[in-house]
Amino acid sequence: MSVQAISLQAKPVLRADKGVGLWLFAIAFLIGVMLVVGGLTRLTGSGLSITEWHPVTGALPPSSDADWQAEFAKYRGTPQYDLVNQGMGLEGFKHIYWWEWSHRLLGRVLGFLFAVPFAFFLWKKRIDRAMVPRLAGVFALGGLQGVIGWWMVQSGFQPSRVAVSQYWLATHLGCAIILFGFTLWSALEIYGAARAAPVAMTAKLRRSAAILTTLIFVQMILGAFMSGIDAGHAFNTWPDYAGAWIPPGLYDLSPWWINHFENQALVHFQHRTVAFAVLLMVLYMYMAVPNSGADKPAFVAVFTLVGLTLTQFILGIVTVVAGVPLAVAAAHQVCALLLFGSSLWLTYTLTARSDYTANA
Repeated sequence: MSVQAISLQAKPVLRADKGVGLWLFAIAFLIGVMLVVGGLTRLTGSGLSITEWHPVTGALPPSSDADWQAEFAKYRGTPQYDLVNQGMGLEGFKHIYWWEWSHRLLGRVLGFLFAVPFAFFLWKKRIDRAMVPRLAGVFALGGLQGVIGWWMVQSGFQPSRVAVSQYWLATHLGCAIILFGFTLWSALEIYGAARAAPVAMTAKLRRSAAILTTLIFVQMILGAFMSGIDAGHAFNTWPDYAGAWIPPGLYDLSPWWINHFENQALVHFQHRTVAFAVLLMVLYMYMAVPNSGADKPAFVAVFTLVGLTLTQFILGIVTVVAGVPLAVAAAHQVCALLLFGSSLWLTYTLTARSDYTANA
């Protein structure tokens, strides 16, 4: 028996179960939908419309005119109403309320759709022991995400604030992306555990794919800061910054480090710069994968990644130049999530080792 075969046999064998895999793919999709709805909730300024958090009873929306008036009265006591939406009528309030309520409802539905099948699959012994702690961690992280979301909302009720803190917004988004990533990776592993042959990849290429995924994650967090302080409106030209190649005033705030999170010029500059880094990494993977001996899934993944990256780049430019229109900004957020998912998929195709019992 070869050294490679012994090495492969030493790794734990993960049992394939397409039913469990499809369930996790569905959960990852719903997390993605929730991310999109959350982004639209932020873009429409709806995130502060519900001023209380009731995990159980909050699942029911107002059912009478008196209930609506009571909710509206609570909202009229917020700084956002006084400083931004003064004079808003009940119908306008209902519009922003439904966005936030839908976002919270999706979180509750996700928890139910995860917990019940998870318990069923455990009962039927269809989930490997090695995978149980990870999936239990996903469920716990989902619960924590609800708490983080409420802390984020509370940050927007501070005096003179009209939106949530960009720090809490980035934390909430980051947790959601991690939740999506863990779920998608688990789905890929469980669904594809029966692949017939291992993929022979170099360690360098696997590391490059992981770096690319991390870079896209960082870019999405920077996008949260862009949204949190409306830095997308700082410049409406591309590729320059209102006539300059490096925007002025990058470190006007003190202490210096807060400029990276609170200075519109620097946050915007960071987001554009990392976008170029992502593009270069994707082009590197596009050139490297075909010469690496990869199998068909890796080819499909890298070509998908290239298409999404170019689409995302164009959407980013249009978002800035057009003044952050809602539809384009929403599409930009959706494409970012697809890009992250595709990068994870590529990483998986380059690292999967399913055939642990390969013969010498």
